[in-house]
Amino acid sequence: MAKVKVKQVKSSIKRLQNQKRTLEALGLRGIGKEVIHDATPNILGMIKKVEHLVSVSEA
Repeated sequence: MAKVKVKQVKSSIKRLQNQKRTLEALGLRGIGKEVIHDATPNILGMIKKVEHLVSVSEA
């Protein structure tokens, strides 16, 4: 299965509560933090919801 690397590039301050929870669910806790996930439909949907706060690349 393909892997994706997700990096938080913008702050979650002054964002909607569901966006903050999505970042936490992805494992991102601050600007500059990176996590690697499998490219499942669930993860890709979560990334789509906060795409303005993160950068995504293939791992």
